Amino acid sequence: MSNASTIPHSPFPIPAPGKGRHIVLAFSGGLDTSFCVPYLQERGWAVHTVFADTGGVDAEERAFIENRAKELGVASHVTVDGGPAIWEGFVKPFVQAGEGYQGQYPLLVSDRYLIVEAALKRAAELGTRAIAHGCTGMGNDQVRFDLAVKALGDYEIVAPIREIQKEHTQTRAYEQKFLEERGFGVRAKQQAYTINENLLGLTMSGGEIDKWQAPGEGAVGWCKPRAEWPSEPLRVKIGFVRGEAVTLDGEKIAGHRLLARLNGLFAQYGVGRGIYTGDTTIGLKGRIIFEAPGLTALLAAHRALEEAVLSKQQNRFKPEVARKWVELVYEGFFHDPLKTDLEAFLASSQAAVNGEVTLETAGGVVNAVAVESKHILNAKGATYAQSADWGVTEAEGFIKLFGMSSTLWAEVNR
Repeated sequence: MSNASTIPHSPFPIPAPGKGRHIVLAFSGGLDTSFCVPYLQERGWAVHTVFADTGGVDAEERAFIENRAKELGVASHVTVDGGPAIWEGFVKPFVQAGEGYQGQYPLLVSDRYLIVEAALKRAAELGTRAIAHGCTGMGNDQVRFDLAVKALGDYEIVAPIREIQKEHTQTRAYEQKFLEERGFGVRAKQQAYTINENLLGLTMSGGEIDKWQAPGEGAVGWCKPRAEWPSEPLRVKIGFVRGEAVTLDGEKIAGHRLLARLNGLFAQYGVGRGIYTGDTTIGLKGRIIFEAPGLTALLAAHRALEEAVLSKQQNRFKPEVARKWVELVYEGFFHDPLKTDLEAFLASSQAAVNGEVTLETAGGVVNAVAVESKHILNAKGATYAQSADWGVTEAEGFIKLFGMSSTLWAEVNR
């Protein structure tokens, strides 16, 4: 990840060395991480929470998370501004790669790697090498957290949710009861679904989603339903330099703010919502609702520009590299050297991906309706299916040679 994120001074004093066992908990204020605080405290830990704000919460939610940490009695709490880091470390290479996991999922939980780095930095401030997270023993996030921590140093990893799953099958019900018995409330939306929001988008699981049923009325995220789409189409223009989005409607804007603005615009038109079933890292089938309006728009614009300026061979080969990069990030190998190698190729492929793309949506889907770039590979004397600067004889000769092997096979085996 980029070092663009900063960790502010803790609002609580740093404890003196040697007083208690200190542990840093990656904290979101949700059911799982809220449960982790008293669970760890009752086992002798002084719990220090870190919330990595990667842009998916408003001021009210951010205040709720900070107040939740205080209510739970943590030893200290800090909030990290992670927007610039998630753009530089994930969004930029992901859009340049241009592929979702298994052709669909846009890796919306890749902020986990930033969260790990923020937690480890806080651990260094406190002089502890104990790290905790609220991942379950069935999901992918535990792999991402653990492998990222192991790649960055020698730490003790504590995972309370995995611990209670050794004895309890109805984990969420147990967590709710555990908190309520200690006087801590549970928000209503946490009783049915697990909801993750960040700058990249939103994911939702639990309830009828896990049961392979149609999502219920409560499964509502950012994207507006069809009945609420605006009547007038939306049109925006995104400018790229070396494959990175740098302008929106002619205004130069920082990447993380550009993505946040796209989220707001395209969510109003229901763009980027889907139901995805994929092969998880640990072998289960995972089913979630995801919403990624801004990333969906960025991917559509980047692909339209890239297809026009890259060579035929680049356009054919690049998806192979992209799929491997996506697999590494999805499965937790964010710090594997192969990922760095692949990113070197991706960066090289973007040298001519410069220009502006106009996107349009009337709701549901987004289309790239215009592309402007001095690098478009236009043939001066030819237009596809319209005119050409070669003759019929040359075309017939090309077809004969190009299909020689297939034609010979057909003749020999008739």
